[in-house]
Amino acid sequence: MSEKSQGKVLQKELACKWNNIWEVIDTTEEEKVFEFAEGYKEFLDRGKTERESAIEIVRIARENGYISLEEIIEKGTKIEPGMKIYAVNREKAVVLFVIGKECLTKGMNIIGSHIDAPRIDLKPNPFYEDGQLALLKTHYYGGIRKYQWVSIPLALHGVVIKSNGEKVNIVIGEDENDPVFFITDLLPHLAKDQATKKLSEGITGEGLNIIIGSIPYRDEELNEKIKLNVLKLLNEKYGIKEEDFTTAELEAVPAGKARDVGIDRSLIAAHGHDDRVCAYTSLKAILEVDTPQKTAVALFVDKEEVGSYGNTGMHSMFFENVVSELIALTDEGYSELKVKRALANSRVLSADVCAAFDPNYPDVLDKRNAAFIGKGITLVKYTGVKGKAGCNDANAEYISEIRRIFNENNVVWQIGELGKVDQGGGGTIAYILANYGMEVVDCGVPVLSMHAPYELVSKSDVYMTYRGYKAFFNA
Repeated sequence: MSEKSQGKVLQKELACKWNNIWEVIDTTEEEKVFEFAEGYKEFLDRGKTERESAIEIVRIARENGYISLEEIIEKGTKIEPGMKIYAVNREKAVVLFVIGKECLTKGMNIIGSHIDAPRIDLKPNPFYEDGQLALLKTHYYGGIRKYQWVSIPLALHGVVIKSNGEKVNIVIGEDENDPVFFITDLLPHLAKDQATKKLSEGITGEGLNIIIGSIPYRDEELNEKIKLNVLKLLNEKYGIKEEDFTTAELEAVPAGKARDVGIDRSLIAAHGHDDRVCAYTSLKAILEVDTPQKTAVALFVDKEEVGSYGNTGMHSMFFENVVSELIALTDEGYSELKVKRALANSRVLSADVCAAFDPNYPDVLDKRNAAFIGKGITLVKYTGVKGKAGCNDANAEYISEIRRIFNENNVVWQIGELGKVDQGGGGTIAYILANYGMEVVDCGVPVLSMHAPYELVSKSDVYMTYRGYKAFFNA
């Protein structure tokens, strides 16, 4: 063998190369990629808030034979291998179980994602009138870049609880015949002072006020006639009044459906890829699990974008309580020690997105350690800020185990990190689950324009993430 040929062999055997998915799949699997993407886009369009996503997850789960934990407890049914069970937390978080052959105390294979996304919420007392316009006061949710939310069509989603306790579901702006809503921007002709400000200060949080109407109610003697006319129209359609909005949950999100991007239709632009892309892929994966060795768990939580606090976030006791209920339904019966063992012996993929390398902004990522669009599901050993502050930092033994699972199942994967060391940072739910003693590593889809009103993912990465999650559940 020539020295040149020997070098090629050594390079193939020793050097690390991340594959482009499109180059390694055949035409049959390429068709599966595009088919899978259609289901994902439909999921995004149906679930543009955490409530809607939770409802859609439960609907799909029930169609696939899942039974609610409440029903099982009510009947006193003993759980057995192969049983498919779900539990819901206040319509904002869901967990699915496929009971395994091993007892729960041996641990579970858990994939945990979140179904909340950055957005703009209405304040409790939102309605006001100014400048011949009716407007809504807002408070943004999560890490948005405020200037991105002006001058785009918005839709309102959420629930209003009437004084009699009736819950009214509201979606305005998604149907093509619906009106949309709008936050104004400052014209460049008068933006001299604004142009001297930092990018983060050009649009303020208190300046994100949504226009909701401009026609006054026909009565010369009344004040705030435009606001009144808007309230009248809402009352006629939904039977609600202004006081009802003080206890409502209403979110403004970009209006419109998920769309293909590129002449080759290889990408998807949509609101909420972070982190509904990992929610959908883990949902589809667990639906194809029958009777695994270890109990398979798909966990979908709320509030990750604001620190995972509250009774629907990962910091809550919801998941631990559900595991306790399941152990109580086994032949062995409940004990606190069994719950602790079940949690501590579990393995987790913290299913969250990572930053993809963007050629428009190359200076914020270390190209040798960045994830790339089209190169597969991404393992992120650590997140955190600067010196890994606040991160989980998976150990070598566990991340190597996940690498083995992916390689044995021909899953195209890559390594990534959030960005250059001193550029910024962030976190996921990984460290919360790790507090139980679980083995945890972040693992998800690379995303461009993360936290923007519209984010971008590759259909190939979405499909490969589903395959990676399925392999993990069955390991």
